Amino acid sequence: MTTANKISIFRILLVPVFIGFAAYYGQSVAEGAPDQRLRYATIFIFGLAAVSDALDGWLARKFNQKTRLGAILDPLADKLLMLSAVIVLSITAWPQRFPLWFPLLIISRDLISIVGAFVVHHIAGHCRIQAHWTGKVATIAQIVAILWLMLEMRFIPVIWVASVAAFFTLVSGMINLADGIKQLQASPSSHA
Repeated sequence: MTTANKISIFRILLVPVFIGFAAYYGQSVAEGAPDQRLRYATIFIFGLAAVSDALDGWLARKFNQKTRLGAILDPLADKLLMLSAVIVLSITAWPQRFPLWFPLLIISRDLISIVGAFVVHHIAGHCRIQAHWTGKVATIAQIVAILWLMLEMRFIPVIWVASVAAFFTLVSGMINLADGIKQLQASPSSHA
C-alpha cells in the first residue's frame, strides 16, 4: 500500500473524530456553556484533513503513487468529510448553522452523480468522468462555507457564503448530468 493511500485512509478515520468534536461542541452550546476547546479541536481536525488531502495528492503525483485504490479512497475521503461537515453543522446547535437545504442540495448532487455514473457505465459500458472547473469551485466554496461557520465569521452572514457554494454545487451537478446524458446518447446501445 502506498503512502498516499495510507494518508487517504487516515483522512477517512478523521471523519468520525471530526463529527464527534463538532457534535459535542454543539451540545455544549445547547447547554449554555460553549466549550471553545471543542470548537478549536473541530477546526483543527478539519484543517488536518485538508492538509493531508493536499499531501496525499502531492505524494501520488511526485512519487508516481497513483493507484486504482487511491482513485477510490481519495475522493471517498473528500466526500465523507464534506458531507459530514455540512450535515453536522446544519443539525447541531453551533452558534451559526447551515440551512437544511444546503446539505440536502449537496447530498442530492452527489447521489445523482453516483447513480448517474452507474447508469451510464451499465448502459454505455463505460463512464467518462470529466472534471469541470465548476466542480472545483464548488468544492472550494463548500470548504470556505464550512470554515466560515466554524470560525464564527459574521461580517458576511453564513447564508450568503452557503448560497455561493450552493450555486456552484448546483451548476456543477447540472453539467455532470448533461455530460452523462450526452454519453448515454452517444452509446451504441442507445442507437439499437
